Amino acid sequence: MTHTTTEQPTRRPSGAIVPVLAFAGIVVAVMQTLLVPVIKDLPELLGTAPSNATWVMTSTLLAGAVATPIMGRLGDLYGKRRMLLLSLSVMVVGSLIAGFTSQLLVMIVGRSLQGFAMGAIPLGIGLMRDMLPREKLGSAMALMSSSIGVGGGLALPLAALVAQHADWHALFFLAAGLGVVSIVLTLVAVPESPMRAKGTFDVLGAIGLSAGLILFLLPITKGSDWGWTSVTTLGLFGAAAVVLLLWGVMELRVKAPLVDLRTTARRAVLFTNLASIMVGVAFYAVSLVLPQLLQLPKSTGYGLGQSMVVAGLCVAPLGLTMMFTAPVYARISAKYGPKVTLILGMLIIAIGYGAGLGLMSAAWQTIVIAVVLGAGIGLAYSSLPALIVGAVPASETGAANGLNTLMRSIGTSVSSAVIGMVLANTANNVGGVAVPSMHGFRVSFLIATGAVAVGLLMALFLPRGRPATAPVLRASSDEDAALERAQEILGGFRGRVLDAAGVPVARAKVTLIDRRGRQAGATLSAEDGSYALAVPTEGSYVLAAKATGHGPLASSATHAGDERPVDLDLALPGEPVRA
Repeated sequence: MTHTTTEQPTRRPSGAIVPVLAFAGIVVAVMQTLLVPVIKDLPELLGTAPSNATWVMTSTLLAGAVATPIMGRLGDLYGKRRMLLLSLSVMVVGSLIAGFTSQLLVMIVGRSLQGFAMGAIPLGIGLMRDMLPREKLGSAMALMSSSIGVGGGLALPLAALVAQHADWHALFFLAAGLGVVSIVLTLVAVPESPMRAKGTFDVLGAIGLSAGLILFLLPITKGSDWGWTSVTTLGLFGAAAVVLLLWGVMELRVKAPLVDLRTTARRAVLFTNLASIMVGVAFYAVSLVLPQLLQLPKSTGYGLGQSMVVAGLCVAPLGLTMMFTAPVYARISAKYGPKVTLILGMLIIAIGYGAGLGLMSAAWQTIVIAVVLGAGIGLAYSSLPALIVGAVPASETGAANGLNTLMRSIGTSVSSAVIGMVLANTANNVGGVAVPSMHGFRVSFLIATGAVAVGLLMALFLPRGRPATAPVLRASSDEDAALERAQEILGGFRGRVLDAAGVPVARAKVTLIDRRGRQAGATLSAEDGSYALAVPTEGSYVLAAKATGHGPLASSATHAGDERPVDLDLALPGEPVRA
């Protein structure tokens, strides 16, 4: 059984918490993108075969996939800020290792350590949920969720500039420097979250999930080299299915699982994660196609003949638009809910890719494509954490967002494999060199459009959500707790805490417990004894109340899951008890 504590943080969150956490997300994206300008030169730079050099990219992907859900759960248990700092510190160490070597194995070790920084995204979202006032939460989570795309778009021209004018190892020192800056800013501006899930860490669950993910992602990333029908590829896919199935059975029997599969199976969580995979596929397709199209020589008849730096600048609006979309998302979602925003975002992505089929003949046209796709992807990415946060208890925020981030990573991995295979199979042979064809680029855009269509279908199955500004109970400080109570809670319980004589009891702790005995929320009563608690889903609950100098109370109640609050006063029994 897990419980969430609501002790006050050691200090209040400053106004810098949002930009600092978003900067951490951007740093993670920079780490992922920094080798893109030199990826084709890696075999020569590392003195190895092309098939071996791909492990420099694959190792980061695998490490990030493993670390994301694990760091999210550790953040729920031991502190999200603490795990965020650990993730960034491991990234810095990995960057320094990679920066001082040209040996393949050492480079793979460094890149694997860099991949652990991927956990910063769900940890940052969890910190925001736990600590920010409601009116700032929607746009803040949107910016944090989009930071992976923002950083990727901004890092590409910067990395290209460094790669053209300096030793390629400078890219790693740049990443290490950004990581150190992020650590310092986090230490100064971000307090620790007061929310904790008490319990033990599911070591066997972590090992099982890690093994299953590696067995699944390895053939996806290496299938083109090994052959999609080879014994190795098919054997790894089969082994992944067996391991993940056994892992799922084990997780259902563990009291404090790494991933609560029952929560994950909820319609809101399940279809959000499935839609996330499709959005990940769509996001990465443009990142693979446009830079290659821009850099191909004009002699091909369709290449745009731009330099590495100019190509990066043309793609950069993708990330910039995603960043500026965050406040737009907050307004739309506040009025219509994150489900509508997700659907709108995917419709814009589909329009962008559809228009892109005919807009590939000039550099300015690629900028238009990047802007439209950035707006759509920004809206879609911004909606995902709000949908997850609204469907899981506060004690599972880190793990649930970690799993959602993992789903996006799986989408980008699938996109990389499929688009890479399409471009390779449709390439033209020019002087013994395989050159991507315009037909391949258009097929890649059609695949991305198809993925968006599937994601749109998944989004339609999502339950009707509350607006993004719907209350999320945290009681992380007296001011926030008072703010939560001052506004009406929809779809929850509200009332007053009274003593045996009917006198209001201030600062009584009211805890909401679900049918499985797990805490679903907690708050402190106001000076007039009033309290308000939102419910994650319909069903039967127990409201437990206790206060210093009074006897405890446990009262059963049922909520239908609609938007009408249930009025329920809690009368502490017996005579007041002297402390």
